[in-house]
Order: sequence, then C-alpha cells, then structure tokens
Amino acid sequence: MHLAPDSLGFALDQAAQAVAAVRAGAALPAALSSAFAALPAEVASTARGAVQDIAYRTMRRLGIVDYLIKQRVSKAPPPPVLNLLACALALLVDDEAHAAYTPFTVVDQAVRAIGARRDAAFAKGLVNAVLRGFLRERETALAAAHADEVARWNYPQWWINAIRRAWPDQWQAILEAGNTHGPLTLRVNARRTNTADYLKRLADENIAATQVGDYAVRLAAPLPVDRIPGFMAGDVSVQDAGAQLAAPALGVRDGMRVLDACAAPGGKSGHLLELADIDLVALESDAVRAARIGENFVRLGFAQGDEATQGARVVIGDAGVPDAWFDGQLFDRILADVPCSASGIVRRHPDIRWLRRASDIAALAQEQRRIVDALWSLLKPGGELLYVTCSIFPEEGEDQARWFESTHADAVRLDAPGQLLPAGREADVASPIGTNASPVPDRTADHDGFFYARFQKR
Repeated sequence: MHLAPDSLGFALDQAAQAVAAVRAGAALPAALSSAFAALPAEVASTARGAVQDIAYRTMRRLGIVDYLIKQRVSKAPPPPVLNLLACALALLVDDEAHAAYTPFTVVDQAVRAIGARRDAAFAKGLVNAVLRGFLRERETALAAAHADEVARWNYPQWWINAIRRAWPDQWQAILEAGNTHGPLTLRVNARRTNTADYLKRLADENIAATQVGDYAVRLAAPLPVDRIPGFMAGDVSVQDAGAQLAAPALGVRDGMRVLDACAAPGGKSGHLLELADIDLVALESDAVRAARIGENFVRLGFAQGDEATQGARVVIGDAGVPDAWFDGQLFDRILADVPCSASGIVRRHPDIRWLRRASDIAALAQEQRRIVDALWSLLKPGGELLYVTCSIFPEEGEDQARWFESTHADAVRLDAPGQLLPAGREADVASPIGTNASPVPDRTADHDGFFYARFQKR
C-alpha cells in the first residue's frame, strides 16, 4: 500500500520512526533529521511540518499514550506498532473541538500506515481495535489515566518526585509549564536597532509582538525565520527571554577580554558582541557545534577578522582542560554556561524528560564542578564569572553556587537573577528564587527555566 507524502498516514509512519529512535536513546531533533535525510528532498519538504508536529506532540504526551496502550494490549506490541499507536493516540487525546484531525481520519490513516509496512501489516486489526476502543471509552479512559501520575503529568516518575521535592509549592505549575509550547522570542541586535523601532517595523508588517525585556520581543504567533523581518540580515536572533539575561548580567564593557565557555550554538556569544566591543573567545568542545557559532557570527555581522569584532574567535576545546587551548591571557569576564540536564527547557525539547535518568543529575553536577573549577583559574582578580544552567534542579543550581562559594575563598557572590522557574505568560512561578536573586523586570516574560549565579574574584 502506497502512502502519499502529504497524507496523515505517511506523517504518522515517519513520526513513529522518530519516536522509536528517541526510545532507543536518540535526541528528537537528531532523529527527525535522520528521518528527513533518508527521504527524497521533495517528499521531506512536503511531510516535514506534519511529522514534526506529531513527533513533538507524542513526546509531550508519551506518559498518557503509553498508559492507554498498556490498558488495551495484554502483550507489548512490536516497536513499529507500539510507536504508531503512540502517535495516533497523541492526536486523539485532545477533545474534538481542539483536535488537529477528526477521530475518523486518525483511525483510518493509522490503519493505512501500519498496513503499508510489510513487517507490521499483520497488526492492522489491533491498531483499529485499540484506537476505536479508546474512542468508545474516551472519558472513562482519560479519567483513569488522570489518576496515574506519569500519565497525568507526562514525565517519568523520578522527575515528578524531584520537582515536587525541590519546589513543593510550585511543582504542579512547573510541570504544566513544561507541557506547553514556548513562544518565539527574539533578541534585538543593539548594534543595528532597538526594541521600540523593531516593534514598529513588525507592526508595519502586521506582525503582532510585545516587548518582554530590554532586548526581548515576543511574537504573538511563531513564524519561520525566513519570514521574520531582519533575521537573515542579523537585526534579530531567536533566543528565549530567560536566556537573554546572561549577557547583561555579565556587565561587559569595551576593551574587556571575555570567555564564553561551552558557547554553542553561539546565542549568548552573539549577545555579548552586540553589547560591547570586546575581545571574545567562544569555546566549544564539539567541532560540529562550534561551526554553528561561526555561522551565527557571520549572520550578525561579526565574521572573524572583521574590525568590528575586535577579535571574536571560535576555539575548539574542553572548558575543563584549559592547558590544551588557553593562551595565558587572563579574562575580565567568564560566562560558564555549563552542560546540564536541560530540565528548564523541556517545553521546547520534550524528549529530554524521557532521555534523562535520575542518576544523570549527580554525574552532571560533578562535570559542572570540574569545569567551573578550571575556569576560575583563568579569571583576573576583580573579574567576574557567571555560572549558568538551563536547569530547574537545585543540584545544578543553588546547591552548586553554595558549593562554589564555600570552596573558593577568593570568590565573592554578587547579585544575579538566581533561579528562574519555567513560566507561561500569566504564571506566578516566573519570580526569581534563591540567594542573591535580583528581581526580573517583566513577570510576564514567558521564559524557560534557568539558574544564574555571579561571582567576583578578590
């Protein structure tokens, strides 16, 4: 049976393959890239939007769809069947008024999709029975799922327990925020324009937007980057409002020597260059990811070698092993945006919650300490280091800041945004939390979760 590239059945099949790859340990963006690369260019272009939507939707609802499958299938079906059922159910759990497709269409196309696979065509009857059975018992089935925490919240149980333990008053709001879609927020390039002028430019093109920070503009509806005015020319970049706090917090001034450790894909490096004429080293351990930093610099007008950059350099190296790349010149400012669980950005990367394990947090915390210990020795007396994670686990945030302060006698902790919990536009959990936390100017910034701590060297 042939599946047309523009059919829901084709999209379900491709999304199911991406979900299978995530279950096997792959990140969803990489899984989707591999899936699209295996298709003819025209087919990939036609199907891309629907496949991505279904795959991301399934990751946000994996807890409940797996629960529903287990309730209706006595023996776990083969992976192609399991993952196609998961993708189809992810479309059916919405009430019909808000559904992307009619229930009849989802069932029909799911059955066609499984029938088109030689290795799974035998399961057409099973897929049909499971989906139609769910629709007949929809309200009862959803009520039962609501009583199961993993199905209710769509996170692994250990993750739910960790958030509840860390944030007993806000844990439900945090989990709910992680299941929403993050807004498209832009950072205005201060060297090219300002937020007021850029908002006028958007208004002139009938694009609704709101200022949510000194350089942050949130679009009312997302747009492809090639349709965002000035994006290709470097007038704006896509960057979450919470992430935009990093560069201003570092307080860079003209002439400073600055290190952005773990810099890929280069968003924070670009912001630093927009704020002052600095000598910047953008350090990244992964050569492929390091190439993206250079690409972003070129788009923003900071190509290496240009006089305007004062020497913005991309360096490949391990931030925890400076001897391999450090040239001996100490830095005035260091941005340590260290590897972490990424628990604060799950609304944009819903696969993360299913890829992480509880044991990862302690291992990541040790890696963070290794890196900041090494970086501290590269800072001038009087210089400042900003520790950043996109995490909401205290083990990667406030606990680390207190450890650093207690183990480095020459470190003075300064004001910083502290712990920003992920929040929607009206959520109260947008407030900064923790020691030395500075107030966030706009509580409706609709940002991801980040932790910031700033230290000065005596």
